[in-house]
Amino acid sequence: DRTARRFAHRLAVDHRLLHPAELARAAAQDEDTVIQDLCATAALAALSHVQACEDVLPPLLTARNPRTRSAGVTALRRAGRPEQAKGFLSDRSALVRACARYVVRQHGGDPAAWYRQQCTTPDDPRVPPGAVIGLAECGDRADAGLLWPLLAHPAPGVRAAAVAGLRTLDCACAERVRPLLDDPAAGVVRETALALLPSAKELPAGWLLERTGSERPRHVRRAAFRLLAAHDAVAARRAAAGLLQDPDAKLRTWAEQSLQR
Repeated sequence: DRTARRFAHRLAVDHRLLHPAELARAAAQDEDTVIQDLCATAALAALSHVQACEDVLPPLLTARNPRTRSAGVTALRRAGRPEQAKGFLSDRSALVRACARYVVRQHGGDPAAWYRQQCTTPDDPRVPPGAVIGLAECGDRADAGLLWPLLAHPAPGVRAAAVAGLRTLDCACAERVRPLLDDPAAGVVRETALALLPSAKELPAGWLLERTGSERPRHVRRAAFRLLAAHDAVAARRAAAGLLQDPDAKLRTWAEQSLQR
């Protein structure tokens, strides 16, 4: 019973029945976000009273959920370990990356410079996707020059992050991004479709219609139809009519709804 478990955890926290290390483990392992926040806050509030941070910080910093990880990263500054925050600058979560940048800046560091250094070797297979999007989150439009070469990176996560970064910087030139709509990775195609949506009307309708054919991968057909829906009514109806027999149930439903409208 979720309500009972929350009530029990609140009682345990109010009466200090759990050691800070137990609270940290609960925050890291529990699937309820309310309990995660409650236990993480309580564990960090007691951090100043715990001589050894080794029992409290590691469970928070290695938690699967981003909210708990971000709490642990923010606590690094108060724990006198701000240098450890640099390792979270490329975290997969935007929230954790933002907290890491805050701690690094408070310690006199320059997150943008760190991100630029990570992105200067576009053929390096070790480039972390979090560093690519992190550069866009705290950089400027001039940093787009470092992101364009990463569109050809062998790792799909890096390519997707590069497209997302260019969109964040408002530098996603449709002509240069367009070829990635045929990328074999679904994540890259999703990001490409998002980047192309503002200029969907400028894309060739015939080129998009080709990508709704049954021989194309499902993620390509979905992205192409999404862009056609934003293109114009005629192109959207032509695409929808061709997708009524598509093997993907979701696409068939979208096509039917489009024709009904």
